[in-house]
Amino acid sequence: MKPKISDFGLAKIFNSNGSEQNTTRRVFGTYGYMPPEYASEGIFSIKSDVFSFGVIIFEIISGKRNSGGRQCGDFINLLGYAWQLWKEGRWIDLADASLVTKSNPIEMMRCINIALLCVQDNASDRPTTADVVAMLSNERMIMAEPKQPAYFNV
Repeated sequence: MKPKISDFGLAKIFNSNGSEQNTTRRVFGTYGYMPPEYASEGIFSIKSDVFSFGVIIFEIISGKRNSGGRQCGDFINLLGYAWQLWKEGRWIDLADASLVTKSNPIEMMRCINIALLCVQDNASDRPTTADVVAMLSNERMIMAEPKQPAYFNV
């Protein structure tokens, strides 16, 4: 397996004395990809990149961007749109038309489920990167049912 995506912007943040920290008063990054705890409070953790990865999965599947001010259905962001379709059992409507005919629907549903788990509002509800790899690698693995994602009403 060869990784194609790595580091969503900030690998580490250090104090002036060179020690690593997990909060910052200056928030850097693109808001559509930031977890809520980082965007609002400057708190980041190992689950921050998991959130961003979930957004990327949605963008790959849908062919739409999560940022840029475009409306998705009745929602102003891709996460809210994906959640609504998931709740209604219409998750296949999230997929770009070019993927629908070429993809296995069960695999696509798993990827959407994984993406929803990655963009959970609370960092503690998000999987670890190791969990994400396991879910992507093992089609028999039972996954948790996602809760409403972050930024649902934004």
